[in-house]
Parts: sequence; C-alpha cells; structure tokens
Amino acid sequence: MSLDNPRTTINKIVDIKDSLPKKQRQLCDYILKNTQSIGLITVKELATNAQVGISTVMRTINSLGYENFNDLRKDIYDESLPSNSMWALKKSITEIPKEEGRAPTVIKVWKESVNLLNKSLDADLMENFEIAVNFIEKSSHINILGSRPYKATALYLEQLLGEFYSKIRQLSHDTEVVYDRILQFEKDEVLVVFAFEPYTNRIIEAAKLAYELGNRIILITDYISCPIVPYASVTLKVEINKEQFSIVPIIALIEALVIEIGKRSSEESIKRLKKLEKTLIEKNVIFSY
Repeated sequence: MSLDNPRTTINKIVDIKDSLPKKQRQLCDYILKNTQSIGLITVKELATNAQVGISTVMRTINSLGYENFNDLRKDIYDESLPSNSMWALKKSITEIPKEEGRAPTVIKVWKESVNLLNKSLDADLMENFEIAVNFIEKSSHINILGSRPYKATALYLEQLLGEFYSKIRQLSHDTEVVYDRILQFEKDEVLVVFAFEPYTNRIIEAAKLAYELGNRIILITDYISCPIVPYASVTLKVEINKEQFSIVPIIALIEALVIEIGKRSSEESIKRLKKLEKTLIEKNVIFSY
C-alpha cells in the first residue's frame, strides 16, 4: 500500500525520521541523500549501502505506511525524476566532446557547474523560491548566517542586497554571540541560513533557537536530510557534487533572490543604486570616463 498523494513520500520521511530509532534515522538520511538511485537497487543493496540490517529497512518501510519495498522504491523514484526538459539539457551538456588543446580541468569544472545548475532547478526550488521572496518582502529585517566555506555565500548575499536594501544583519562574523543576536529578533524578522555538510552544531542550534522564538527561517542547503529542515519555514535545496567542490548553484540562487527582491521594490531600489553610483563617482571610488 503506497501513499495516495504523489510527492509526499520524501516529505513524510523528513517529518518522521527524527522520531525513529537511530538505525532507522540513519536509513532515512541515506534515502534522502540518494533519492535518484533508490529506484535501481534491491532491499539488500539498500541495507548494505546504508549500513543497516534488512530488518531495519522493513521496519522503516512499515513506519512510512508501506507494505513492501517495491511500492516505496517506485514512489521515491517517481518523485525524484526531473522533467524531460531537464534531462534533455543535461544530455546536451554532458555529451559535448572533449576538445583537444583545451585545459581539461577548466572544461570538467565548467561542465559540472552547469550540470549542477541544471539539476538544482526543479519544480520544488521554483515554488519555494517564491515563498522565500515573499517572506523577505514582508520582513522588517533580514538576518544572514553561514559558517566555514559558506560564510562567503552569506557575505555575498549581504553585499549584493545591501546595495539597495538596508535592513540586513550579518550574523556570520562572530558566531560566539549569535545566540545573543537571535534573542534580539523581532517577530517579523527572518533568518536566512546557509547550511551544507558537514553541518555545524552552532548553526543547527542557532536555527532551532530562532524557530523556538517564532521567527521564519529560510534554509539554503544541499540535502533535505539537513537537521535544520524541521525548523525551516521554507527550504531551498541546491545540488552539490561530492567529488568537486562548487558553490555555483548557491551563487546563482543568491543572485536570483536579489534580482527578484529588487524588482519588487524597483522604484526605491533604482533610486538607491543611482545615488550610490553617483556618490562613488564623486568620491573617486570608481573610475568613470
């Protein structure tokens, strides 16, 4: 017996996994990170890959409302399939032949970056993108938090948005006092969190605190198994490649957010940008012909 509503299986795994025993949580995390390959493996292979017993797989299947693995596998596989247009674009990219005389590293990195962008842009991201922008538009302040390599993406969002939007607080500079800052949030403030594996406890606890205080959280992450997902008001998931570090999809998402926010407040945004440009030229900060 499979779930009646398609596209609910993955969400249900996210919703219940934290209430399951340790080994079942481990299995759920594996499934959430490998949704597109689940349709191609057996129960035994799933148990081996997730490093759990077959009995754990069967108990988890029952917890999700299924009687057998085939139904679960089919639903997850169907939910994880991209649209035909996505596959077509991916094929056109990955089948470009290697050209002699070009640096192989730059070609490989370039192709994979485009591939990650393509895989990231799905129906869920587009729907959640709209929700995230609405949250930001209605908020009194935007608070931004990222750590380790992703502190750079948090700073990039602040830099771009700050050109025309003044109600921003950057929490990434000193995470030692991040709880102090969150305790000062007003109810209508939002927290934008960049959280990618390996997730840091401080980021998780900060998001949990904001959630407990009633603030909306916009989560930008790599997996829906991210421990912050239960606290997030909306999750923007982008694809990553474990073999090749890349923040290209994150950068594209940031730029799309900034452009959309700017468009929704276009009159005021353009006014501020023109004023900034004029001031920078007058102060000889930037070169002008």
